[in-house]
Parts: sequence; C-alpha cells; structure tokens
Amino acid sequence: MRMNASPFAGLPVVVKNLLIINVIVFLVKITGLGNFGDTDMDTWFGLHFFSSPLFKPWQLVTHMFMHGGFAHLALNMLGLFMLAPPLEYKWGSQRFLTYYMLTGIGAALFYSGVHAIEYVKLAQEAGPEQLQIVKNNGPGLWAQYQNYTDPVLARINQLFNIPMVGASGAIYGVLLAFGMTFPNVELIMFPLPIPVKAKYFVLILGGVSIFNSLDNNPGDNIAHLAHLGGMVVGFILIRLWRHRGNSGHGWER
Repeated sequence: MRMNASPFAGLPVVVKNLLIINVIVFLVKITGLGNFGDTDMDTWFGLHFFSSPLFKPWQLVTHMFMHGGFAHLALNMLGLFMLAPPLEYKWGSQRFLTYYMLTGIGAALFYSGVHAIEYVKLAQEAGPEQLQIVKNNGPGLWAQYQNYTDPVLARINQLFNIPMVGASGAIYGVLLAFGMTFPNVELIMFPLPIPVKAKYFVLILGGVSIFNSLDNNPGDNIAHLAHLGGMVVGFILIRLWRHRGNSGHGWER
C-alpha cells in the first residue's frame, strides 16, 4: 500500500494553491520580510477605507491574503480546507476561483460601502477643520486613536488607519455556496458536538453576522460586515448563475 504523507493530497488545485499562498504570505509577514522601510505589510496590503490616505486599489484583492494572527489564519484556512474542495470538484477550478475572488472583493466593497455611509455622517459632525487634523496625523494604530478625546474624531481616525485583513469574506461566501449546493450535508457546530444541516448552519452564522454588525461593539475587532457581504455577494452570484442555467457546471435549478 502506497502512503502519501502530503497534507495536500487529494485537494483540488485552486484550494491547494490558496492554502499555500495564504500560509506563505503569513510567514513573510510575521518574519518582517515583507515590510517596506518603516511600513508594514498590513499598511500596504490590508484594506483601508476609500477616503483614507493609506488606501490603494490593490488592497481590494490583497487584503484577502493577509491575516491578523495565527488563530485568524487557522480558522479561515480550516474553513477553506473543509468546505471548498467539494465545490471546486462540482463546479470546476475556473468557476470556483472566480466565485472565491468575487465574493472576497464583493465583501470588501460591501464593508467599505457601509462605512462610507457612516463616514459621511461623522465628517458632517466633525467639520472640515477637525477632519483635516485627523488626515494630517498620518498612519496610526489602535493605541493612537485612543488619544482623541472626541469619540467622533476617534472613530474617523480608526476608519482611516485600521486596515481590514483576512479571507473571511470569501470564506463566508464559500460557506453560503456549500449550504446552497449541499443543503442536507451535516456539519458540526464547534465547539458543540451537534450535527446541523448545512442550510441551517449558514442561516445561523448569517444571523450571527447580522446581529454583531448591528451591535457595534467598540471592543470587537472582527469585520462582521465583510462576513455578511461575502454571503450576500455569494448568494447573488449563485442565483445569477442558476438563472442562466449553467447545469454543465453542476448548478441545479
């Protein structure tokens, strides 16, 4: 009997390469090899708000390959490893990659769009002079925006300087697709050893994302809006492709 020790054995090509790329980028980040001068990788490649001086167009894509820490990376890659292979085998590699990238980018646009609405209101409250002060202060970290005694300025500074990182938007899109494609497959809701059908699992996590998005807890640094955005964009894509009758790619009416 031939034993294959590779952890990637049996994985389809896109899922395998996404896992490898994410791990490599994380290793480059934590070793500091990806820093440019005094600017770290999160500043260059994490997604900043459109009005921020730190925003660059490529961040709409590159933020998907950046992660805040090992646990963040591990959870996202576990979701990709567990849920994505059946989708890629059913749809084909090209369609799966298209779906993955569009849900990740769509999640970023959804996240930024909601914050744009918030920013317009904050900018009106702050006024042009105070707004310019925040812009002139340059890149900041979590500790720096705490120096603002005005909560409006503190929030604007946070929007400008704290990047969103991670593949969670695309992973939630994958979760949504799995639930719609294999609705009756049972999944385990960690840490509870309770099997739940995929369609209900999706509804539960979607509800949690909506609740947390509305809760607006200042101590919560998870981009719940991106999670919700990935699911919304994924749902639109799947409905669109089904409407076009792409049965040859495994889509069922």
